[in-house]
Amino acid sequence: MNRAEIVLETRNLSMHFGGVRAVDRVDFSLSENELRCLIGPNGAGKSTFFKCLTGQLRPTAGDVLIRDVDVTGREPHEIGALGVGIKTQVPNVFEGLTTEENIWISARRWHRSSRARTLTTETIERLQLGDVRSEPVGRLAHGQRQWVELGMVVAAEPWLVLLDEPAAGMTHEETVRTAELIREINRTATLIVVEHDMQFIRMISRRVTLFHEGGILMEDTMEAISADARARQVYLGHRA
Repeated sequence: MNRAEIVLETRNLSMHFGGVRAVDRVDFSLSENELRCLIGPNGAGKSTFFKCLTGQLRPTAGDVLIRDVDVTGREPHEIGALGVGIKTQVPNVFEGLTTEENIWISARRWHRSSRARTLTTETIERLQLGDVRSEPVGRLAHGQRQWVELGMVVAAEPWLVLLDEPAAGMTHEETVRTAELIREINRTATLIVVEHDMQFIRMISRRVTLFHEGGILMEDTMEAISADARARQVYLGHRA
């Protein structure tokens, strides 16, 4: 990987909870325009690693760098101010407001009013949310709510997007649609996606990082990981 292409990097990143090494001296790098998926069994460390990247947790040791800026231990809003869009597992929508209002609020946080209006319209069109534009988010189906959250991330015009389980709880049809949306977002942004759903991973992945026992066991295509005996043993098993 060319150093000039690296936009996110961790060096010796560790996160300990008492005697548990949830993340253990992880060196990781992400290139511009990549779409990287993070996978691993429960307790492997991928979600904790994601929380260290996004400022939800302060690492015990090591560094997180975004475009060579040390963001280790910074708050999520400080990381967002660098042009990073973050979607966590915990819903972050205003249920009493409409889809359009939610997306406008997100756009207005980082842009002037006129630009925010333009971005709101463009995002609704881009993610095909016109049918629910005027619906209160609290009345939407689960998948639609997830898409509104994606819209809120996109409306801020991030160059880097970090998504934690964007397809969780979705039907097959919703999962297919979400995969399409993520590939669309990847046209203009670099992405990291944490996900359990192997079918979803296969729909979107190019390069996959497999976590195991707090470290990185393997990084490769989904096909190569599926064919690797040790990877299958620790995680994929019958799902491969």
